[in-house]
Amino acid sequence: MARRAAPHRGIDVHYGDDDEQEADERPSKTRLKQQSHELQALGVALADLSAAALAAIEMPEPLRDAIELYRRTKTHEGRRRQMQYVGKLMHNADGDALREAVAAATLGTAQSALALHEAERWRAELIADDDAMTRWLNAHPDTDTQQLRSLVRAARRDAAGQVPEDRQPRSFRELFQFIKRTL
Repeated sequence: MARRAAPHRGIDVHYGDDDEQEADERPSKTRLKQQSHELQALGVALADLSAAALAAIEMPEPLRDAIELYRRTKTHEGRRRQMQYVGKLMHNADGDALREAVAAATLGTAQSALALHEAERWRAELIADDDAMTRWLNAHPDTDTQQLRSLVRAARRDAAGQVPEDRQPRSFRELFQFIKRTL
């Protein structure tokens, strides 16, 4: 290991200060790899979206083609290499906009699932309890009361002789559709 000579008095000697400043401004190799893996993960999230959701997202055409090819690739190694290519193309795309689009598509799916669960919950309550009708009408005053009452009566009548494992009758489905439209 070479030794540096001690600086002389009065002489301002710098040893590699410029190199250290340049090194501090550049991202480390570890950080570059992390960014690459993050972009690849975003690419996987994009590939996991439905075809309609993916078509609605604005992105460069080569990136869209690479994602479509990734979806068609079956072998593990081929998918891995294609995703590396997708990650490389993602450097040229607006990553923040793509992240927001994936989040919006994922959130939209979760919101629709919650709405379906809410409709199922209301249907079960309306069939099981008379007080549920009052709560429903208080929460949704613009509901066609007569139609709702007839749907609930039909569902209760069909539920009386039904074993829980059997397929739900038509009245259950009609009540569910009515609730879903109102919600």
